Order: sequence, then structure tokens, then C-alpha cells
Amino acid sequence: MGRKLLLQQATVPGIEKLEVYRQHGGYASVEKALKTMTQNDVVEEVKKSGLRGRGGAGFPTGMKWSFLAKPEGVARYLVCNADESEPGTFKDRYLMEKTPHSLIEGMITSSFALGARTSYIYIRGEYFYVSRILEKAIEEAYAAGYLGENILGSGFSHDCYVQVGAGAYICGEETALLESLEGKRGNPRIKPPFPAIAGLYGCPTVVNNVETIAAICPIINMGGEEYAKIGIGRSTGTKLISASGHINKPGVYEIELGLPVEEFIYSEEYCGGIINGNQLKAVVPGGSSVPILPAHLILKTDKGEPRLMSYESLSEGGFATGSMLGSGGFIVYDETTNIVKNLYTFVRFYHHESCGQCSPCREGTGWMEKILHRIVEGHGKPSDIDLLWDVQRKIEGNTICPLGDAAAWPVAAAIRHFRSEFEEYINHPERINEVKHYYSVNQLQGA
Repeated sequence: MGRKLLLQQATVPGIEKLEVYRQHGGYASVEKALKTMTQNDVVEEVKKSGLRGRGGAGFPTGMKWSFLAKPEGVARYLVCNADESEPGTFKDRYLMEKTPHSLIEGMITSSFALGARTSYIYIRGEYFYVSRILEKAIEEAYAAGYLGENILGSGFSHDCYVQVGAGAYICGEETALLESLEGKRGNPRIKPPFPAIAGLYGCPTVVNNVETIAAICPIINMGGEEYAKIGIGRSTGTKLISASGHINKPGVYEIELGLPVEEFIYSEEYCGGIINGNQLKAVVPGGSSVPILPAHLILKTDKGEPRLMSYESLSEGGFATGSMLGSGGFIVYDETTNIVKNLYTFVRFYHHESCGQCSPCREGTGWMEKILHRIVEGHGKPSDIDLLWDVQRKIEGNTICPLGDAAAWPVAAAIRHFRSEFEEYINHPERINEVKHYYSVNQLQGA
């Protein structure tokens, strides 16, 4: 059994209540940090841990915290990105549902380290019921003296609020999230300045993912160096994985980074193998925005080495033969999967969710949807495949935020690895209905 740091008590009856949570070691990191450590001590422990952002980018958390500007007399903010909208990803939802106090505890400890008097949890609109769970946990924390004025007599005061979004995928981008939190339309901002300099209300702000903030608790409790011993190389600690698709045991798993991909898919401890004894065809390892990999490349690198569940191993070979760990939205496809229709679903999603601010994304996602619609309806032309490739190439790297890249990468990877399926659609339209099964966006999100 792999070591569990975040989900160890997830199945304990009543763990969502503060009393039960404290009986199982809850809020120990708050007490340790506020009573025995300085703000800088906490930041240093996070740096030692090697923790990387668990929302998708994988940027070192301690380094991100150290960038926070600290002008005299100016408020600082911590914002939790709980706008979990990436298709294939639902691990933050599970964490907030099962152990809401682990997030609240992480918010308090992190805010102490950053010198933030106020923090916000920005949660996606579709998670409205989860916001009620969080609000109840916050009420309990206030009543117990973990939030409010002079927490535990330390002189540190902190207030935490939950803000529900309106269901826009673009608000998962940190600057669009801040715009929405300020009551504006959720359009990404041009950077620089970065949020660490001018974020919420123009003040220095750190934006971290739910899982990232929750991981601060075990890091402070066990120490950064001990945490760094878990995992492999620069991929330290544990990671929550949202596993879905053609597997026997879909769900949320906490793994030690460095676990072989093959073991994760076929082990009874995790996914339990492919449904109906079918053959593995492909995997999207990090949410819909990362490149899809065929079976032979997801199980082994192009060098023939076992592919590992780590930031480095999954990206080895670049996008020619690799992908990304991303947000950990691990979508498994068996031999019955229609790659072209699956891609069409993804492209429709990104076209719908584009904010329209950048013309390459606004126009490009629309054109990709139109071309793929033509192909799946049996009216494709031989030139459409190269046209699709050209359109995605002109989107990637030419937008304010990463949504353009997120829309382009799945198209490029599908053509790169499964071009023959596109050609089959175009050359033999009479066979279009032979493969019926493909996933909708809602199914991929685990709804």
C-alpha cells in the first residue's frame, strides 16, 4: 500500500466535523506553526519539501511563495483555486467533500506564512453543494478559535471566505479567477505584473490549488525534509489522481509520485485493469488539455524505460513522445474508443469555454470544431487533417492564457499518434458508425 498523507482519514465516519478531525490530528500544523515557528520558517519548510503546484503547472510552491511582494502597509492575500473545471479531474471535489477541514487548516497555516490577513476559496459554480460543506467547516473553525482574531493567542488574525463562481472554465486561470473574485468578467490579465506583485485588488496575492494548500499540513507536521523523501527526484510527496474511463475501479487515488504507470492501471490497489478484459489503447494522463499517448508510449518511454507517475517521466521526450502529469486527470481508453469523436468532444468544450479575448483562441477553437464536425459527419476532405494541424499550431503560444495551448495540444497529439483514424474517417465515411462508444465531457468530468 502506498503512503497516504491527504486521504488517510477520508473514510473515517464524521471526519468532516471539527471534533472528529481534531481527534485524528487535525489542526496540528496550525498549532505548530503559530506557536513554534516564524513566517519564514514555514516558507523554508515548504521549500525543503520540494512541493510543486498540484493544479497542473507543477511550479515549486515554496519558490512561488517567496516571490510575494511585501510592501509596508499593503494587504496580502491567499486565494485557493477550487475552480476544478478540467475535464477528467475531480480530486479536489473529493478532498473538499470528505475532509474540508484539511483545506481550512492549510489555508490558515499558509496564510500565516504569507502574512495574509484574509483568504478566499474560489469554488466553481457546479460545486455549490461543496461550498456549503466548506462554509460549515469555516464556522466550526471560527467557533474553535482557529479563525478570527488573535488565533491561539499568537497575535495572528485571519478571516477566510468562500466565493462561488459561475461555472466558467476560464476562471481556473489564476488572473481570470482574480478578475471574477473582484466582481468583473473572468478575462485573464496580461502578465506582468504577476499576482505576487499585483493580484487581488491590486495587492500582492498567492493563488494555489486545493491539493497544494492541503499538502501544507503534512509538510509542517512531518517537516519538509521528511516529505521530500517521498516520491522520486524533483517529484516529491504524494499526488491525488482522478482516474476515469475504461477501468474497473474509477475514483480518486493518492499515490506516491514515481509509481509505474503500468502498476497504477493494472494493480488491484488502484485502477484494477481495463474493463471487460479489453486492450489498453491510449491514456490522457493529466486532464483533457494534455497530449494523449498511445498504449506503447504511456507504459514505456521512447527509450524503453517504464513510464512513471511523475512530472519528469510523463513529460520525457517532449510532446513528440511524452505528455504531462497536469492536474492528475487520468483518463484511460480501451480498444473500443473512437479517438476522433473523443477529440471532437474536447474541441467543442474548449471552443465553448474560450473567453474570446484573444483572436487565435476565439477563432481557432471555432475552426477546429467546424473541421472536426465535418470529419465526424462523413464530409471530411483529405486536406482537413493538415488544416487542423495548421490551425492548432497558430493557436499554441499565441494567447494571453494557457487555454489556447490546452485546446491545441490534444489536437496535435491525436493527429500525431492516431492520424490513421482521421484518414479512415475521410477515406471511408461509410464506416463512421462502426465505433459507437465515446465519452461526453460530463462523463469525463466524473459527473
